[in-house]
Amino acid sequence: MNLSKKMIIQEIKDYIFIFLGLFLYAIGWTGFFLPSEITTGGVTGISALVFFATKVPVWVTYLSINSVLLLFSIKFFGFKFSIKTIINVFILTFLLSLFQSIIKEPLVKHEPFMNCVLGGVFCGVGIGLVFNFKGSTGGTDILALLINKYYRISLGKAMLFIDVLIISSTYLIFHSVEKIVYGLVSMAIISYCIDLVLNGAKQSVQFFIFSSKYDEIADAIINEVDRGCTILDGVGWYSKKEVKIIVVMAKKTESVSIFRIVNRIDPKAFISQASVRGVYGEGFEEIKS
Repeated sequence: MNLSKKMIIQEIKDYIFIFLGLFLYAIGWTGFFLPSEITTGGVTGISALVFFATKVPVWVTYLSINSVLLLFSIKFFGFKFSIKTIINVFILTFLLSLFQSIIKEPLVKHEPFMNCVLGGVFCGVGIGLVFNFKGSTGGTDILALLINKYYRISLGKAMLFIDVLIISSTYLIFHSVEKIVYGLVSMAIISYCIDLVLNGAKQSVQFFIFSSKYDEIADAIINEVDRGCTILDGVGWYSKKEVKIIVVMAKKTESVSIFRIVNRIDPKAFISQASVRGVYGEGFEEIKS
């Protein structure tokens, strides 16, 4: 398969998961938050406040504010990134308009706290999927991405910081501290779910494998798991014998395959596995300057 075809397939895959993320996000808002009069942060949160105060549909305010913010996206992230963001904004606008016209009551009736929790999970997982596949829902996501780009603060924490002010303003409409608490709880759940989705997809592990059959194991890992191996020289200080150590960096999801390979070739091998963070380079995360 040539490079251009791989890029096209990857782009299609990105859009499929981005659409799934936007779908979950729209359900979280229209199925749990809006009918329960719960407001979280972001442009959608501002749009919800406008809706509660004036009955102007959420999608109208959402699209209007994002039309301005997208100009910043084009300036800081480039036109290519912004094209995808513009598409996402229009898709989410359509989904919010569609679901708000269909869903009139909370999906969990008479349970505001459950709507708060479930709405947070749906929105957090949705945004996490969008971010994980190089997309954006626009709005304060753009500001969060800017903070993450220049200060390396996690996207979830950046969004939580930005949105506290928006959530607190719900008191001006409802005069209820309870509504603020629900909003803050929802925002915390959203932030946690975003980080969980992003970090869960990037978790890596490091293996140290001690075996006399190091060459067979290394070849099998390269051929079957498609991960590179490094062979280090060592000395067993008790036996005073020279040993070979295989070092492997792999995705967490590939751990089982590596264990099976080692167990098949040398059941007496000694293995050390550790979780690692910040693995950069080919096959892992792109190195950021």
